[in-house]
Amino acid sequence: MKNLNKHIANAMKSILLVDNNPSFLATFADGLANAGYLVETAESIEEAEALLLADVIPDLVILEVCMPEGNGLALTKRLEELGNIPFIVITNCTEQKVIDQANALGAMGYLFKPICFTKLIPQIEIVISRASELNSLRKSEQILQNLIKNERTVSLAVGILMDQHRLSTKAALEMLRKTARDQNLKLIALATSIVDSRETLNIGKGD
Repeated sequence: MKNLNKHIANAMKSILLVDNNPSFLATFADGLANAGYLVETAESIEEAEALLLADVIPDLVILEVCMPEGNGLALTKRLEELGNIPFIVITNCTEQKVIDQANALGAMGYLFKPICFTKLIPQIEIVISRASELNSLRKSEQILQNLIKNERTVSLAVGILMDQHRLSTKAALEMLRKTARDQNLKLIALATSIVDSRETLNIGKGD
C-alpha cells in the first residue's frame, strides 16, 4: 500500500481505490500504479473514511457500490464535504436504481466489472480534468457571489447612514470609508457591523 502523504511534492495524480475484494483491489491498484498513478486502497467504507479524515485527499476516488457493510455511495457525502472530490463508480450491480442514485450523487463515471484498463485510463484522465475545471468554475462563482454579497452589504450600510444622518449617498459612502480608515477596519467589516447592529456605532458624532 502506497501512502499518498509521502508524495506531496509529486505531480502524479493520486487515486483512492475502494473495494471489498482483496484480490481485485490488489490487481487493480497495481495496474493503476503501473499506469503512473499514486494509489491508496481501502477494503471498506470505514477504512476509506479513516484515510480521508487523516488528510489523504486524492484527485479521484474509484468506488465499489456493493460493499458488505452497505451501499458504497455512503462515502460520497464525505467526498462532498472535502471539496467535491470526483468519483467513478465500479460494480457488478446492473440495477437501474443504483445507476440513477450514483448519477444523482454526482458520479462522473460508471464502470462494470471486469474492468478494461485500456478504456479506464483515458476515462480517469477525462474525469480528473473535468473535475479540475468544475472546481475552478465553483471558485469563480463563489468569488462572484461574495462580491455581490459585499456590494449589497455596503449599500445597506450606506442606506442606514443616509437615513440616520440625513446624508446623500455620496456623503454616506465617504463617511463609511473614512470611519473604516480611522478605525483600521476593512470596509466590508464595518459595513457588516452596521447592518448587523442596525446602529451607526457613533459614526460621525463629534465631527
